Amino acid sequence: MQIELDESTRNWQQLVRRYVDSELIPWEVTAELNGGELPAEVMLRIQGEAIKLGLPGMDAPANRGGLGLSMVDQVAAWEMLGRATNALCWCFPEAQSWMYEACGDSQYQLETYIQPLLAGSRREAYAITEAESGSHEVVNSTATPTTDGYLLNGEKWFVTSGNLADFLFVQARAGDDGDTLFIVDIDSPGIAIVENPLFSHTFPSHHPTYRFTDVAVPERNRIGGTHSGMDYSRSWFRHERMTIAARMLGAATRMIEEATEWASQRQILDEKLIDKQAVQFMLADSSTELWAARLMVYEAARAHDRGGVDLKSLHVRCSMAKLYATEMANRVADRCLQIWGGRGYRRDNAVERFFREVRVDRIWEGSSEIQRMIIASGLAKRGLDGM
Repeated sequence: MQIELDESTRNWQQLVRRYVDSELIPWEVTAELNGGELPAEVMLRIQGEAIKLGLPGMDAPANRGGLGLSMVDQVAAWEMLGRATNALCWCFPEAQSWMYEACGDSQYQLETYIQPLLAGSRREAYAITEAESGSHEVVNSTATPTTDGYLLNGEKWFVTSGNLADFLFVQARAGDDGDTLFIVDIDSPGIAIVENPLFSHTFPSHHPTYRFTDVAVPERNRIGGTHSGMDYSRSWFRHERMTIAARMLGAATRMIEEATEWASQRQILDEKLIDKQAVQFMLADSSTELWAARLMVYEAARAHDRGGVDLKSLHVRCSMAKLYATEMANRVADRCLQIWGGRGYRRDNAVERFFREVRVDRIWEGSSEIQRMIIASGLAKRGLDGM
């Protein structure tokens, strides 16, 4: 049940699969039982191997030292990375193509922040969401112009990987210039962690709430032109929604494979568990939905690569891919845990960890409800043929 991929993509996918199987999966239970943390030497090794593979530069332009991969190749990689639990696949930073577009006029930004992401020597986090954010975009944080830059004030929630970051991409209203994106060093005076709550999953990447009080941001750390902050954020959202959808394919695949193996060897009186029709139906439904999701995600990736697709239509396709793939993975997790029975509720079982972890994928980077609103709006404006 594979999507037809060219030989170079298949080879790349298998290279990433070997990395996941050898470097990440063996450390999942250790991470789970230690608050998401791994021994320092282990983390350095898995980061180093990711950098050797070029994973930080999958989306970075080749002329900047990145891999410059097609979106299909990136989806193929993230599908394999999604097989690992505990967000161990987030062990590397990402230098994304939109960053080079946004920072293209500033050699300082590229050399100080973006290229170090590519080298794996610095980490980033996105400070976008605010307390009032929901089904609509809210930017109440302000960046007041000064003689040599801006004073940043506001509060940002769910800053994923903020505890690991060297700098933040912060969206704020900059007076008459409207929504604007800034690069803010994490150790700047005036930045405080208000809260660092625990969540259902056990990740090394935390999701703190940050408060910015008169944080001085130099002019050279402003990204792009006026009223462009949301444009860059949408570029980031499209990329994130595609990679989330791809990770759901990998997660669902592993859950189905392990549940099938378990059911095939689990003896129930005089027959195997997999011979029970109820179990067969759960596995059949899971496999069918996985195939449908895989077709959708890879077709959306091919739309990126073909070019010539209206940006608004591409935005809708990313929303469709994320909506269906995340909802699918949650249904698969529920069925596969049920097949495992009590053993599926143990934290040393991958399906238990996936059961908790994939739940948030229906919420962050735009909830399922927001994706439905985007899709319905596209339908109303452009019809089915324009989506």
